[in-house]
Amino acid sequence: MSAPAGRQLEHGPGAAAKSVARRRFLTYLVAAPVLTVAAERSLSALATPTAAAAIPSPPQPANIIDIGEIVVLATRPTAAIGFQIRVNEDGTVDVSMPREEVGQGLSTVAAMLVAEEMDVPLGKVRISLADARPELLFNQLTGASSGVRSIYHPARATAAAARARLLEVAARRWGVSRDELTVADGVIRARDGRTTTYGDVTKEAARADLPELKVKPKTKNRSRYIGKPAKRVDGRKIVTGANTYTLDVDVPGAKPCIVRRPPTISGTVRSVRNVGAVKRMPGVVAVTTIPSGVAVVADTFDYALNAVNALDVDWGPGSIDNLSDENVRAKLRAMAPKLDVPEVGVKSIVGEFDFAFATHGAVEMNAAVADVRDGRAEVWAALQAPVVAQEEIARTLGIPMNKVVVHVMPSGGSFGRRLFHEPAVEAALVSKAVGRPVRLLWHRTDDIRHGRVHPAKHHRIQMTYAAGNVVTYQHHVTSVSTDIGHGFGDVLTAKVADIPIAGNASIAQVAFHTMIHCPYNFGVVTETLSEWTLPMHTGSWRSVWSVTTRGVEEVMVDEVAAALGKDPVEFRRRFLKTARQRAVLDKVAEVGQWGKPMPKGCAQGVAVHDESKSCTACLVEVDARDPKHPRVTKAVIAVDPGLAVNPSGVEAQMLGGLTDAISLAFRARLHLVKGRFLEGSFANFHYARQKDSPREVQVIVMPPTTGEPGGVGELGLAAPFGAVVNAYARATGTKPRSFPIFSELDFTPYPPSTLPRPPMQAPPAKP
Repeated sequence: MSAPAGRQLEHGPGAAAKSVARRRFLTYLVAAPVLTVAAERSLSALATPTAAAAIPSPPQPANIIDIGEIVVLATRPTAAIGFQIRVNEDGTVDVSMPREEVGQGLSTVAAMLVAEEMDVPLGKVRISLADARPELLFNQLTGASSGVRSIYHPARATAAAARARLLEVAARRWGVSRDELTVADGVIRARDGRTTTYGDVTKEAARADLPELKVKPKTKNRSRYIGKPAKRVDGRKIVTGANTYTLDVDVPGAKPCIVRRPPTISGTVRSVRNVGAVKRMPGVVAVTTIPSGVAVVADTFDYALNAVNALDVDWGPGSIDNLSDENVRAKLRAMAPKLDVPEVGVKSIVGEFDFAFATHGAVEMNAAVADVRDGRAEVWAALQAPVVAQEEIARTLGIPMNKVVVHVMPSGGSFGRRLFHEPAVEAALVSKAVGRPVRLLWHRTDDIRHGRVHPAKHHRIQMTYAAGNVVTYQHHVTSVSTDIGHGFGDVLTAKVADIPIAGNASIAQVAFHTMIHCPYNFGVVTETLSEWTLPMHTGSWRSVWSVTTRGVEEVMVDEVAAALGKDPVEFRRRFLKTARQRAVLDKVAEVGQWGKPMPKGCAQGVAVHDESKSCTACLVEVDARDPKHPRVTKAVIAVDPGLAVNPSGVEAQMLGGLTDAISLAFRARLHLVKGRFLEGSFANFHYARQKDSPREVQVIVMPPTTGEPGGVGELGLAAPFGAVVNAYARATGTKPRSFPIFSELDFTPYPPSTLPRPPMQAPPAKP
């Protein structure tokens, strides 16, 4: 798309302010037989940041800017052109959304915003995911709890513009003022009783030569959908199997493909000893070597899996073959800065915490469909950073970027995994090599052993206290480096309103400090991050640094409260910085009946977390009468997300965060032994099962405290993690320091580079 001839889009600090001052925004039409509208400038643009909003070094909690806010700021120059709204003759509204749906419910929020502004039934709004659009810059980057915040104004602005144009056409048809018309459920009504529908006027609206129209989105007190619980617009398709995911795409001639990967991380292919024999196996179409392994294309995935396991490959060494968990843990501990010596008369509590590697464990496996022929590429995949994927596909294939079309597919889960796009690149390479379209699937074992992992971490903390007050709080995090080369690094180094966000800090440190801040008035606070760069595949696992950093801080808060003889809830209330934080804490303490008598071996735990312009508190009850098999039996969560566009979606996010937190606290981990992970399936990656989840959960979404939505995707882990660990510690009289608490190897690992499969009948011999 492009702006109308002779008119340029305005960017920079003055443009947004001018837009608000004029109380209008401009729209333009996309060539189409029915009304298809995009907006150039948002009516309700966010306030322009000033130098005071830049990230200081080290950042101070009072004026910190969170990473999701940085994403919103970086996307502002092109935010308004991201949405396209098409009004069809049957009254349905098609919306192209420039974000990824990874199960977080963003499609539902987008539909609600459009339905709200256009006055159409929610069921008539249909959301699709936009193809990669490089002109949008950062506007197709989904993550950092920025999804709802980034679309809230652009979606409403574009919808309001479409509504205004449709009403103007109806008003001219009837010879009345647009202000005299009302709309309900897509039906336009004049004061004299005449009616028409959006569908009836959409063609005329597409052709009409109209002036710039002044519009104003609805106020909150007129909301029909915003702030009200809504069912997911894609829910029925998901539960009935009708939703179209990557491997459901019907590309003519596309053949299944699986890759045989090395036994250790980043191993290489020296040679394939039996390639001829494998090519003659039943159903095998082609065998080709790519940088990550040996790909087999076959008539079915079953045939491909047979052939992959039959390959006899001479593998080269991996990149970390000399490393195991013990080496990594020792290195991270050695990297941690020394703690300051407390002053005379000041007492201290010290805690050192270790975290193992973990996998994302998304239900849908990594997959991509690719058709690379005649110097062009077309790829289908679930992607949180589609433009970055498009760039890398073009670079890898050696073709211009404008010859690569990337279709964004909905994802069956992500938790940060779909920020990276290895399957899309691999599928493109295989398709080019074999000269036909392919449907590439990663086996679960491949994703666990060769996919992106949550890095191992070590936390060294010291809290000093005197006269009932915390005097200093030092928290040093050492971690295997988190790869943020999926687009967030570019965002963090971009200039927002001519302010260099990163300054002199490293990208990782900037990201860390935009996610982490202490919510307590704890005197002098020092929080640092040091990373160990390893040649292995890491990535942003949901909440990135927050779940561990803030989680163990909440554990230490309980311990210092005990040392001072204070109740954990009252201690937190005294030191929390804001009324919002105290309100969510008070709510869970009240509803969860904090302090009630518990049987021996059972206990309550509580924690608070503040992130992404939202805050939450969690109270749990843990039954640890069998200390080796504890269970969270009850959880109460209060969340203040500012304005909750869809409270049901917020509730779902918090429930997911609770399950992630239970998993990380108790059993979810990967064992690294001599350069490879031993886990290879959900059977031995011990993510929380239904039996590990509380039977009683209550999520309380607080009434709106601001006029803007905050983020919740990352928010929901740290408080439940801290609460679970605190409850387990109280129930058992222990002080957990290594996570997950139960890390024993209780399974026999699959053989290296072998993909497990269920038994099957032998396929018929190839003629």
